[in-house]
Amino acid sequence: MAVEEKPASGNMNVVRLLLNFGLNPAAVAYAMTTLGSGMINNIFSFYYVKLFLNKYKISEGAFHQSQVVYMLWNAINDPLFGYLQDNSRVPCCSQRRLSILYGAPLYSLAFLLAWFPWHTYAPGDWLSGLHLTVALCAFDAMLTFVLLAQCALFAEISSHHQSRIRLIKYSQVASLIGSSSVLFCGVLSKNMEDFASFQAFTVLIAILSCGCMLYTGLHSESRFDKGSESDAPGSADQTSHQSAISFSMLKSLTWQILTNRDFQLFVLMNFFQVFMLAFFNNFTMIFADQLIPPNALPSLAKSIMYGAGFICPQLLVLSCQSLLSSLGYYRIILFTFYLQSGMAAIMLALGPQHYYILAFFLTVNMVIIQAAFSLFGLPLADIIDTDMQKYKRSSPLSSMVFGTNALFTKPAQSLAPMIVLNILNQFGYEQLKDAGRDSNPSASQSLHSVMFYLVCLVPMCVAALQALAWRPFSIRSSHTVDTKYVDN
Repeated sequence: MAVEEKPASGNMNVVRLLLNFGLNPAAVAYAMTTLGSGMINNIFSFYYVKLFLNKYKISEGAFHQSQVVYMLWNAINDPLFGYLQDNSRVPCCSQRRLSILYGAPLYSLAFLLAWFPWHTYAPGDWLSGLHLTVALCAFDAMLTFVLLAQCALFAEISSHHQSRIRLIKYSQVASLIGSSSVLFCGVLSKNMEDFASFQAFTVLIAILSCGCMLYTGLHSESRFDKGSESDAPGSADQTSHQSAISFSMLKSLTWQILTNRDFQLFVLMNFFQVFMLAFFNNFTMIFADQLIPPNALPSLAKSIMYGAGFICPQLLVLSCQSLLSSLGYYRIILFTFYLQSGMAAIMLALGPQHYYILAFFLTVNMVIIQAAFSLFGLPLADIIDTDMQKYKRSSPLSSMVFGTNALFTKPAQSLAPMIVLNILNQFGYEQLKDAGRDSNPSASQSLHSVMFYLVCLVPMCVAALQALAWRPFSIRSSHTVDTKYVDN
């Protein structure tokens, strides 16, 4: 029988109030970080590429250099923070809620770095490249530190499958609310045309986001928080696990994670998913502006389209709760790959002249990819459980598993914009982006054709590769094996 999630010590009046409304306090506390991070992450990923390319006029070389530095930093900080959070005896690192509590203000401040230029940038100004590098690395560092702790909470609040489904449910409601920030931002700033309003909105969102994450830091709790009374007493493994931070221990633990066959398959599939998320988040606005004429879809309609791409994934996941319990995440994720590939083939056959269908296709792709990605905590949590049982650990390597996964998948966040921008610039995007749609019809037509093929062929091919990588994954029935999820 699974242990009920314990509300964190602190304001018991808040806990009683939540219980009176029929809400689970542990799930609410967990979901508040999803709400806070969702508000700022969606805005950052959706707007930063267009901001630096179109407003700050960053050169292609400086953009690529920033992405390379960002990619290298990603390769370092995720496993490093994961190892520290699983092995450090410093409370702000070892206790999940304290990592969120202390990291939240810095996370929100790092979000604001991108939106305020350091001076008036001239086209190709080297300082805009440095600005992008600092903004990307600072934001990703704090995102990693806070969200690794939250990911660990997902695996550690409870190991019962239905409890994890409940966490996903609460988290998707929070994500639904948080993702509306893109919609409101687009409407209030006229898709960033009113830049002063855009900046004011980002400051407001940063404050609200910080408050939400602080709630998690005050009210959440892991069963395995280091230094808490819940740690297993007298465990030699736990003692050695926390005794010292050494390279040999890091190498040993990382090797144990990397040799897990299911982890390898998941990471390969997830790499492509992160690539597709970055592809659509960074370029949907650019593709829509170029491929869909303003008279076919006005600015307000596009704002609603962009907002729907971030709001509807949560609605889709919430509507599929019963399917998660009956079919399991394995089959649902596999089905999304088949669906993406099939839709892309149909869109390719129809052609770019069907503007409304193209707008629908772009939106649905954003929805399906994000919705499937929202389920990825479940297979990772199962991998963590398997690892803990196999090596008879007294506490799981939750942050290390999530961090090692990010080591291999997060570079896709940089590769996607680098590859796509390079392709677009080969066909004149850098020269045509500010010249207007009709200034050079021949060049514009060539660019638009390339954009359309990217929109269709990338999801079609990538989804097929994901299906091949995901099919051999062996943990397929955890939703039916309740005995596996008995807490000690």
